[in-house]
Amino acid sequence: MVNALVRTPRSLVALVPAALLTIALGGCSLKHPTPDLENGKKLFVRNGCWECHGYAGQGSRDGAKLAGEVLYEQAFLRYVRKPAGSMPAFVEKILPDSELRDIYAYVKSLPAKSLKDVPLLNQIKNAK
Repeated sequence: MVNALVRTPRSLVALVPAALLTIALGGCSLKHPTPDLENGKKLFVRNGCWECHGYAGQGSRDGAKLAGEVLYEQAFLRYVRKPAGSMPAFVEKILPDSELRDIYAYVKSLPAKSLKDVPLLNQIKNAK
């Protein structure tokens, strides 16, 4: 009985480095799956994000500009779950974390646009 108690901690000590090595080598992934940009774009439209933020993430009177902004994933997820202002909250039951991460990846991929990239504004400017 005494030998069994003495051997158990040693066998556990031997397992810990093996488990850490497995994780380090990628045998056990603790990360989230790779986000899907195309799915994120579809979800951005389906969930009505474009209505306030614009199709290109340019923002509007009712929604913040998202394109080209520095957004951190955890802050983005937290804000969508518990927003300030008039933005509706999207709880996980309505929008699962995996889908929200796809939307985040899509929003991060949107390029920043400047006023000189808007053809109509350039036409107005050149007409003067």
